[in-house]
Amino acid sequence: MAYLTVGKENSADIELYYEDRGTGKPVVLIHGWPLSGGSWEKQSQMLIASGFRVITYDRRGFGRSSAPSTGYDYDTMAGDLAKIIDKLSLADASLVGFSMGGGEVARYMGKYGGKGVSKVAFISAVTPALRKDGNNPDGAPPEIFEGIKSKIEEDRYKFLDGFLHDFYNKKLLGGADISDEALLASRAVANGSSYGAMLKCVDAWLEDFRPDLKSIKVPTLVVHGGADKIVPAEVSGKRMMQFVGHANVHIIDDAPHGLNWTHATHLNKLLLEHVR
Repeated sequence: MAYLTVGKENSADIELYYEDRGTGKPVVLIHGWPLSGGSWEKQSQMLIASGFRVITYDRRGFGRSSAPSTGYDYDTMAGDLAKIIDKLSLADASLVGFSMGGGEVARYMGKYGGKGVSKVAFISAVTPALRKDGNNPDGAPPEIFEGIKSKIEEDRYKFLDGFLHDFYNKKLLGGADISDEALLASRAVANGSSYGAMLKCVDAWLEDFRPDLKSIKVPTLVVHGGADKIVPAEVSGKRMMQFVGHANVHIIDDAPHGLNWTHATHLNKLLLEHVR
């Protein structure tokens, strides 16, 4: 529906595509990698019908937004989110981050003090900290992420085919929870992402959000799939209460990473209860 200029690279503006629909209390939905704001369709329509104003946007490098060569770190991406919130003069808003989008929620709350935000939600999120090291023994080994980068560099389109099957647990679920057509639609969006953005965002996933999470004082919802093959619940959702003690955590036992599509009815019920 509209574009917001968030910076400049050489002679070109860096623009974020966003949609601002409905009326009522605002809910900002932040998408995951490597999709776009359109991946929230099952949630955005439900929220609009339930009397909320819904804002979605495409992260830089993805969807219909600009694809600059830099800015794929969470300080910059949280700054992009802050510009959206300021541009739309949002107050009493709910921030909802899916997968990589959970990092923007955490960093925004930590860096900007949660300005304009009254509730947050983390769906299949990369928080609290994915990189396994001496200070984070419960994370995932760094070589996993180096392997992802190598596969993207070798043939990102081939990589995306297998990645999206795991994203939705297609081999386990068959066609019951996601159709072949819906899977192909996700792949088309992912294929259209910037190569540089896809690659550089992998490094961003390894940022440590634990200090950001400890700053969160507003009501917090955490939803994660117990069968998540992309960001396992053991390294993410199940650890969140260590850092946000008041969080309301729900683990959906059979749900994959992309549960906002495969388990939309369950997620929508939890999300609507939270933002209300």
